[in-house]
Amino acid sequence: MSEIANEAIVVENLRKVYSSNGVEAVKNVSFSVHYGEIFGFLGPNGAGKSTTIKTIIGLLRPTDGKIYLDGVDVLKHPNRVRMVKGYSSQESSLDDRLTAYENIFLQGKFFHLSNEKIEKRSKEVLEMFGLWERRKDLIESYSGGMMKRLDIAEALIHRPKILFLDEPTLGLDIQTRHSIWNYIKKLREEHGMTIFLTTHYLEEADELCDRVGIIDNGKILALDKPGVLKSQIGGDLITMTFGNEKEKVNAFLEKLKTVKDVKSVNALDNNVYSLVAEKNGDQLIPKVFSVAEKEGISIESIRLKRPTLDDVYLTYTGKTIREAEGSREEAAQQRVTMRRIRR
Repeated sequence: MSEIANEAIVVENLRKVYSSNGVEAVKNVSFSVHYGEIFGFLGPNGAGKSTTIKTIIGLLRPTDGKIYLDGVDVLKHPNRVRMVKGYSSQESSLDDRLTAYENIFLQGKFFHLSNEKIEKRSKEVLEMFGLWERRKDLIESYSGGMMKRLDIAEALIHRPKILFLDEPTLGLDIQTRHSIWNYIKKLREEHGMTIFLTTHYLEEADELCDRVGIIDNGKILALDKPGVLKSQIGGDLITMTFGNEKEKVNAFLEKLKTVKDVKSVNALDNNVYSLVAEKNGDQLIPKVFSVAEKEGISIESIRLKRPTLDDVYLTYTGKTIREAEGSREEAAQQRVTMRRIRR
């Protein structure tokens, strides 16, 4: 019970099987999220990210498992956790025939807030997301980025302790994506909010999340800080090319193997060689040049590459996460277009 009381979110042995087709979307998932943490699920479409969020917040009923938000059993006391959580889904919940203020006013009424509270809080959240000056404009005139900011603002009208964001920047351009990242950081820094987000953008998980869960086919394959996950798959990679004859290069490479913090030295294609560092590769590069000078070796090029979350995902799943990106972004753009040509 101590973990449940001390954590913002606790999920134990969560399973979700869709009765319509028998698909097991979430398979015995267990994890917890600390108060004040930005926690992320990283995975492609169909990995089980959205199903997990929807189950946690009560939009879907789990097949098995237990869920606690702010120490409260979600399945036993759904009404008690209603005010604790805020949710912004992949698809916009906005009515584009209403103004921004009318949308957020309606959301406040769903939480039974008084007109006075809605007036005060709507000004706070709209100013926070830079939308106060556009509050009287119809949503149909908003850009995709503005709509997403308003979606998140709506999720904050009742001042939740825990915010759930399902693919918060899906389909947005990189500049708008960075803008949304800044707003998310601001929520945690200025309001101490606990944030649980899903994403298939590697750089988003790396930039925002204190911890990341790698999820695929309904299972959590790895969970830790991004830096720890990257360090677990190997050290920094240094690639080099040389201008000297092969015999001299081979002798140089043998010398490198004896240098402290060199994990391995390997020959690649076309006169390219790789060196894997035990730890920080940038501290090893000066040693490489020092040995090269002593051995009379000319280094034509040298490059340092640190492990990325893409490398982590590839290690745990055997595939890259980029395979799903294009089709999902196109689908997101189509949904926005269809919403605007309805009526």
